[in-house]
Amino acid sequence: MAKCIVVGGGPAGLFTAYNAAKNGNDVLLIEKNDRCGRKLDITGKGRCNVTNMCSREEFLQNVIANPRFLMSAISRFSPEDTVEFFESEGVPTKVERGNRVFPVSDRANDITSALVSACKREGVRFLRKNVTAITVSDGKAVGVRCGNESIEGDSVVIACGGSSYPKTGSDGSGHRLAESVGHTITKIRPSLVPLVSPDKLCSDCMGLSLKNVGISFYGNSKKPLYYEQGEMMFTHFGVTGPVILSASSYLKDEFPYKMFIDLKPALDEKTLDKRLLRDFSENQNRDLKNGFSALLPSKLIMPFIKMTGIPPETKLNSLTKEQRAKILSLLKALPVTISGTRPINEAIVTGGGVDCKEIDPKTMESKLVNGLYFVGEVLDVDAYTGGFNLQIAFSTAFVCGNSIW
Repeated sequence: MAKCIVVGGGPAGLFTAYNAAKNGNDVLLIEKNDRCGRKLDITGKGRCNVTNMCSREEFLQNVIANPRFLMSAISRFSPEDTVEFFESEGVPTKVERGNRVFPVSDRANDITSALVSACKREGVRFLRKNVTAITVSDGKAVGVRCGNESIEGDSVVIACGGSSYPKTGSDGSGHRLAESVGHTITKIRPSLVPLVSPDKLCSDCMGLSLKNVGISFYGNSKKPLYYEQGEMMFTHFGVTGPVILSASSYLKDEFPYKMFIDLKPALDEKTLDKRLLRDFSENQNRDLKNGFSALLPSKLIMPFIKMTGIPPETKLNSLTKEQRAKILSLLKALPVTISGTRPINEAIVTGGGVDCKEIDPKTMESKLVNGLYFVGEVLDVDAYTGGFNLQIAFSTAFVCGNSIW
């Protein structure tokens, strides 16, 4: 038996357990994996983008689903509070491009270890079991079942994550538990996920990373759905990388989309045209295929020339004005067809989850079942890449942990 049972040992579960125990509660954290924080340990390519050092207003602008639901939680536990907590636990942090906060060590495991140590210091008990059901009596959560075994508790917190990265334990079990006691689960979708393209350009350039490029996405409208400068990579299935993952959050199920890559975003068309004229005049006796070494990565040159429709052996000094205009157009807007996303098990974050209308945003307690709480990614709240999703986990956990007495 425990005063509070927390199901799930990810960032939201660990931080809920810590805060609940700090308030004097007897807390039992149940995790089915052999260790806590397995998904946390691989975030940010193992570096862990722990939060984003921005204002509350900027933070909420980066939340895709239900930002108003998070207003209270972010106000009570901000990115500054997250940094202060980890600094106090002996994990110094640093701020990088885009206000992204990382541990100075660049080791995600330092974040996990700090959370686990803080929990143990406050007396949180850990149990390795797989929770299969929530026990409810007279409209109140009174414990959980792990197969045939029952564990009693005055309150139950579901912090199992979403449906992405199932090997880490984030396998949709939290949604199934929520549904079993009457909660609504909104449509589950991959968020922050690589994108699929049938275009030969992608397979021809597989493994090529492009830095400092501009990426825009278009649907049926002439107005772009999304634009950002940054880094992307071609793969055998399509495209991935930081800019692509961010863009995926903006795309609905209305595929296909058209993606355009601005290979020279720092130069407007007029300036770029002058550069083309200069480069081509300096190498006027060379073939077209040998005239792009200063403009493009070598792996992209031949696929790019194929897309221009100009024979690769064409001499640079014989290019027509129309041919040069085609080259210029593709340098500023290289088209890629986007036909879909990779599966949800390859997504960094799950979109959709427990319907926020059924949760009290000031406590994270269920409006349907007394004593039942939901925190983190299991909720229908997700945000763009940049540390925002982990901050959601910490803020909702703080509110929840301080609401259990």
